[in-house]
Amino acid sequence: MDIYNEEKIVFNDTVDYSGGTYDLVSKIAYLIGVPKNIFENEYEPPKMEIFNQLERDKNARIIRHLCIIRTAIERKFKFINEKMRMDFQGFFSMPEYIPAESIHQLTEDGVNFIKKSNIKLNQHIMEINRIISDRINNCKYLFPIWLNWQYIHDLFIMPNGLTEAGTKEAATLYYSARSYYPYQMYINWTPRDEGNILYNDKKFAILLYQWHDNYFTELSKVSDASSYIKGNIYSFIHASEKIVLAVDCENSDPYKLCATLQNLEQQYISKISLIVLFDDIHTASAWQILEEFTDIPVDRKLIGRVKEDKSLVDMRLALRVSEEFYRNNVDSFIIVSSDSDFYGLISSLPDARFLFMVEREKCGPDMKKALVESGIFYCFIDDFYSGNSEDLKLNALFKVMNQYLRNSIHLNVNDMFSEALHTTRLPMSTAERRQFYEKHIRNMSLVIDKEGNVSIELKRS
Repeated sequence: MDIYNEEKIVFNDTVDYSGGTYDLVSKIAYLIGVPKNIFENEYEPPKMEIFNQLERDKNARIIRHLCIIRTAIERKFKFINEKMRMDFQGFFSMPEYIPAESIHQLTEDGVNFIKKSNIKLNQHIMEINRIISDRINNCKYLFPIWLNWQYIHDLFIMPNGLTEAGTKEAATLYYSARSYYPYQMYINWTPRDEGNILYNDKKFAILLYQWHDNYFTELSKVSDASSYIKGNIYSFIHASEKIVLAVDCENSDPYKLCATLQNLEQQYISKISLIVLFDDIHTASAWQILEEFTDIPVDRKLIGRVKEDKSLVDMRLALRVSEEFYRNNVDSFIIVSSDSDFYGLISSLPDARFLFMVEREKCGPDMKKALVESGIFYCFIDDFYSGNSEDLKLNALFKVMNQYLRNSIHLNVNDMFSEALHTTRLPMSTAERRQFYEKHIRNMSLVIDKEGNVSIELKRS
């Protein structure tokens, strides 16, 4: 078996769905009303911790219980409708078909879809559809920004669901293909034999986009490196006495590396004594905040250039690795780089142990072949789950923008107010100054035009 084979994802009938995470499917399962016992079963995909998390969220609870009742009606639509029409039974008098617990929870959360004027079952469904349509956007924040929210939104909206014709058509479709629906809970889709569409996040995201004639390509956000890859990393760390992680910032992605470190067990990661960043002056500033996301000491080396077109990062990294090996008794190195120039470093330190973390698109076949022939394990940092790296990206973005604001705006409003009073020769008491300051100056606002230009305005109320 070739342990260095790369995982291939092909958008056709033979898609590899292995290695997926379970955050998205757990949230979808909760919202569409999948029973709690499914979450409690350790062999089923939805995770109980997500269930408990969303149970504390009023917006999520409301959608869940509306969906539970809607599905319950769809399952026994003809029977319930007949009981209401012929036996004059009320909606609340059939707890064996209409879950009373969900009705009670909705009442507790201030939602009532039962109206006295609604005597037909279709009208109850139409009212449920209306409330879901009005409230589903309240759950948008539960999902990451990299996932198309409109695709999620549409799963909850019954087509033409505010009319009797639409509700009847949905009921007929559901009844005819009930076994294809996820855990037999109603969603808006074209039912087909896709297996469990909530098998994991990777499968769900790929199918969700395919249903909209689109491709989902952010696979690292819905999957994680295999247990085999992680096991090799853990074995390397376990067998090491002292480890330094050296990063070629020119040929690595800070967000992918952060995702990799966050998704390895901390008992192993804590054995890394130092992270050394060899950062060229032209590389991403996001490397500056890597240390905010790890407890490992970080030594950032900003490497200048003798010639503008020639970086010295690879040479400085090689020298530092050699120094750590000979002077500081470091026996093992994790090199984060896709640059084949570092193969010479490996051959010059035959007694040192190496593990390489590379990027799939940047690492050429020659380097992979050389690593394999040397018996050095490598892995792709692209494969590690990156769905939780959004904080790092936002922090990097805000850090740069705040610095830009500090460099661009130099204004002291106290000096401005004093200068204005001096220039206008307006007499104001201390109380009047305080009142003017609180009413006008403290409420200054930014005005941004269509071209993005910013101005500051004082507004008179």
